[in-house]
Amino acid sequence: MRTNGFLPTDSTASRSADAAPPAGPVCAIHQPNVFPRLSTLAKLFAADVWVVLDDVQFARRDYQHRALLAPAGGAPGPTRWLSIPTHLPAGRATLIRDARMVDPARSRRRSADLLREHYRTAPHWAAFKDRLDVFLDVFDRTDRLAVVAQESTLLLLSMLGWSGRIVAGADLVSSSDRTQRLADLCAAVGADAYLCGTGGMRYVQPTVFDRSGIELRPVRIPSDGWWAGAARTSAVAALTTHGPHFSAEILGRIRAAQPRESSTRDPVAH
Repeated sequence: MRTNGFLPTDSTASRSADAAPPAGPVCAIHQPNVFPRLSTLAKLFAADVWVVLDDVQFARRDYQHRALLAPAGGAPGPTRWLSIPTHLPAGRATLIRDARMVDPARSRRRSADLLREHYRTAPHWAAFKDRLDVFLDVFDRTDRLAVVAQESTLLLLSMLGWSGRIVAGADLVSSSDRTQRLADLCAAVGADAYLCGTGGMRYVQPTVFDRSGIELRPVRIPSDGWWAGAARTSAVAALTTHGPHFSAEILGRIRAAQPRESSTRDPVAH
């Protein structure tokens, strides 16, 4: 899987399972989302390794091809969807990595226009725009939605100064069982802890992680104050309003709040 240079060369997904990272990294496993929600970005920022899960079924109701843009600075105003029209070659059975943009050139223009319209007056628009201009070139190189979604996430992580690495989950050997696969992917990248969001905690089986010797760390993102709307709206609003340094400081508290406890415990990030 290709990356664009937002992150150091050592952070690309070209690494295989036999090139293990330093002992004890923390792993997040997530599908590529277009300009992901603040809650998703916080989880990835708290991880040392992001395993990109693009070999699972595409879901139109999810955030793989769209982002909900909130007004900058908490100002009153409507939210607006940035959506990329997507073709599914195999219908509902299409995997994320096989989804194709219907019209990449039009999606490029539409994405640029919507982001500019929504955030050009934000205090830190300039810092975002510099990276946005680089990101938009991805639309000229591919029609693969997963690549565009991944690159949009790397754009935001690069603004925050994330120094982790990404790995393509499809390149790693793992079980077909839902929970066991997560544990296998963590083991394949040498991680000793898995960051699990609220949605994942509804179905994962902690005993599977126990048997695998991997700590299961639930991540709960606050829903008030600075974090209002974090579970629904794109992180772009926060970064363009508060800037990369302040945003990184706030998101960094999610990682600092992660205790090293048994996976059968249920710690809460404050």
